[in-house]
Amino acid sequence: MDKRRKKSQYGKWIGAGLGAVFGGPIGGILGFIFGSMVDGMQSGEYAYQGQIQSNPHGQATRPGDFGVSLVVLSAAVMKADGHVLKSELEYVKAFLFRQFGSEAAERYVLLLRDVLKQELNLQGVAEQIRGFMEYSSRLQLLHYLFGIAGADGQYDSAEITVIQNISRWMGISFADFSSIKAMFVKDQTSAYKILGVNPEVTDDDVKKAYRQMAITHHPDKVAHLGDDIQHAAKEKFQQIQAAYDEIKKQRGFK
Repeated sequence: MDKRRKKSQYGKWIGAGLGAVFGGPIGGILGFIFGSMVDGMQSGEYAYQGQIQSNPHGQATRPGDFGVSLVVLSAAVMKADGHVLKSELEYVKAFLFRQFGSEAAERYVLLLRDVLKQELNLQGVAEQIRGFMEYSSRLQLLHYLFGIAGADGQYDSAEITVIQNISRWMGISFADFSSIKAMFVKDQTSAYKILGVNPEVTDDDVKKAYRQMAITHHPDKVAHLGDDIQHAAKEKFQQIQAAYDEIKKQRGFK
């Protein structure tokens, strides 16, 4: 198979998986990349639509949409501190292989290498994701981005700032952002931060916060995104439970 044919197949594969993200800022990034792919692009088959297409009627995010969003946001976090680390790349590759299988993951990695070379309209991309992706899936994106940031064993302030901006532009509440951050960046009050409360609240407030967090982060909400995403959601759900158990033990209530 010659190089031209491979590029054509790459474009067809990614184009078939774009779904609602095709167009808008994400479509612009991909359109730039696909501009070097002669087949399909010249005929207009994968032409950039130039508009955001929102998620109609609360339709669930499709794995293809989720995968492209993973790639674009991964590149943003990986470049945040000015250099791309091997540990970050390996983390992303391992996740993609677990989530999508070897063949699809290889193509996503090719896409990632191209996206890393682009100047990203990060606010536009994040706002577009907000338009087509349900809230629970956006929360899982945030979990994943913190995983990239910590792949080298530390959390760079520039990476955290980028993730916080992405979170805000994706429409994630500051309380949910702080909760997820506390699952990764630990301190003495992490258990309270995970539940989204401060240490001065009442026991009843703690119980109420736990019930709400358990609903918001329940793994069943992202079951449609695949086993690996659901497994990651279960791990985060367990952290919420562990934080609640720790506070109960400290305070002595059941």
